[in-house]
Amino acid sequence: MIQALPKPVTFDEFIAWYPQKSEHHYELHNGVIIEMPKPTGKHSRIAGFLIAELNFEIRRSSLNSFIPKECVIKPIPYESGYEPDVIVLNSKTIGDDPRWERESIITQGSSARLVIEVVSTNWSDDYALKLEDYEAMGIPEYWIVDYLGLGGRRYIGNPKRPTFSVYQLIDGEYQVTQFRGDDRVVSPTFPDLNLTVQQVFQAGE
Repeated sequence: MIQALPKPVTFDEFIAWYPQKSEHHYELHNGVIIEMPKPTGKHSRIAGFLIAELNFEIRRSSLNSFIPKECVIKPIPYESGYEPDVIVLNSKTIGDDPRWERESIITQGSSARLVIEVVSTNWSDDYALKLEDYEAMGIPEYWIVDYLGLGGRRYIGNPKRPTFSVYQLIDGEYQVTQFRGDDRVVSPTFPDLNLTVQQVFQAGE
């Protein structure tokens, strides 16, 4: 295992340190390097399924967007850096993001149309830390795909159930709509998306 730096670090120090050939993924949370849980098979299959479905929608609707293989989100002014499971970038505005072409780093909310996190054991990061930072950046849409119902009851209700949460930025604040079971996922970015929660969750089986 590669040893993380022992003291709080800046975002630029984190990027310079990041091991290129490591089998692990890391994020920077307020100056602290965090080794991320290795995605399970179900987690990876759901993320891959969503990438395939959204790429189809992008082509079908001729949306000026693309899904990069790798990307780091840098919320300003915090010393943090996140690697989302899926991000849909805006082809029209990405050129204005100063660190994209050289480093695949996003610093402006206008660069992204949609960010997706598939929930793992570190669910509080998705529902609290990242949600607040994505909201502050002005990222217009954020999905939390909680296929195991791991999130806290304050986020997904009681009893806890597998839940698909769509956060839409309205007047600078996220408003959430939640979907379960046979519900069709309603997305402002992809209004014609014909996908149910069950279809997404079953993709991991």
